[in-house]
Amino acid sequence: MIFSKDSKATSWVEGANGSDFPIQNLPYGVFSCGGSKPKVGAAIGAHVVDLAALHDAGLFSDTPVSKSNVFACDALNDFMAMGLDAWRSVRRRLVSLLLEDDAPDSCDDIVSADKALRDDAGLRSRAFVSIAGVTMHMPTRVGNFVDFYSSKEHATNIGSMFRDPSNPLLPNWVHIPIGYNGRSSSVIVSGTDIVRPCGQTKADDADAPTFGPCRALDIELEMGFFTGQANDLGTPIPASKAPDHIFGMGLVNDWSARDIQRWEYVPLGPFLGKSFATSVSPWVVPLDALGPFRVAQPVQEPDVLPYLRVDGDWGLDIDLKVDLKSAKMDESMTISRTNFKYMYWTIVQQLVHQTCNGTNVAPGDLYGSGTVSGPTPDSYGSMMELCWKGTKPIKLPTGEERKFLADGDTVTLSGVCTAPNFKVGFGELSGTILPAREYP
Repeated sequence: MIFSKDSKATSWVEGANGSDFPIQNLPYGVFSCGGSKPKVGAAIGAHVVDLAALHDAGLFSDTPVSKSNVFACDALNDFMAMGLDAWRSVRRRLVSLLLEDDAPDSCDDIVSADKALRDDAGLRSRAFVSIAGVTMHMPTRVGNFVDFYSSKEHATNIGSMFRDPSNPLLPNWVHIPIGYNGRSSSVIVSGTDIVRPCGQTKADDADAPTFGPCRALDIELEMGFFTGQANDLGTPIPASKAPDHIFGMGLVNDWSARDIQRWEYVPLGPFLGKSFATSVSPWVVPLDALGPFRVAQPVQEPDVLPYLRVDGDWGLDIDLKVDLKSAKMDESMTISRTNFKYMYWTIVQQLVHQTCNGTNVAPGDLYGSGTVSGPTPDSYGSMMELCWKGTKPIKLPTGEERKFLADGDTVTLSGVCTAPNFKVGFGELSGTILPAREYP
């Protein structure tokens, strides 16, 4: 179910209304507390709702998940695999259980408030846990990771730095969602430290490369979507069906070792410069929760080929922010603000292109958008751009400067969609840089 952008629906859960996790959001994640086994929950306000406990109490008996407690799992994959009808049925049921009053005008169908959870004090005590007291885990078992390069502003900036400023985009860029299929073993959840990677680099004035720690460690502010129900190998997903295969979205930081990447990326593209870590936020916001924030995507010129033509607006109005805190700072400072609506290639087009050759997707696969950069210097999504290849260092309140990340730096990404009466937030995604380890 999709709330309207004018929704005034409220929840009886204390602190939910006005938070980043109101009833219009209900993102999914995997949590544990007190040494318990990880299981699936939904966030509302400052609480996690234990969906496995609700299932055990029979509150999903009239939904497609009734026969199997897919929430008593350490990942969302089994639930994702059930498909759109199951996702929407569970979401509708959760809204009903958490709704303050009936909300006939707040969404695309009439939902009645069900007091079964609100009026059962014992169940509430079992099912509600403070977010502050839980450990969050990877939301899915990521079998496949794909990273795109879908911001025209970002691609233009990078092309201007390293190729021809007068012609920064390669000829194929405006015809095809550029991306690469990468490893998934080093996709990690927010809060996991990032060890500075080692690899080969070559200075411009050097005769030969050297091996050692990365000296140009960077971020990439991205969004990512997770796929749900699979398609068969050899069967493309058409544009009309692609949204049905997208479960939801989260924040992504695709950490980059720019000096390693620069030396190795010709001729085959990203390798060690990217593969050491990709961080994701613990909460996955359902695609239906983002429905009110769909906006027109940038004009695509020339016209895309027919298989990439998508009905309706698939730009997404998501405000994004990057904060940086050095080891000497007491508080973080914001170094970038941008918006996902600037992305040239949409998430639907990305999935359509990935599968047009018959590639099969799997539940829980992660698709990174590529760096999200806006049209102004303060809206760039990487330090490579913010500092313009090191020529414009960021000045920190401590007197320090940053061209790239230093050991001890903590980077935090956040994102939120804003409607007149509610917000849909993605939480935070953070990581702290640790020194390189001595090579064995």
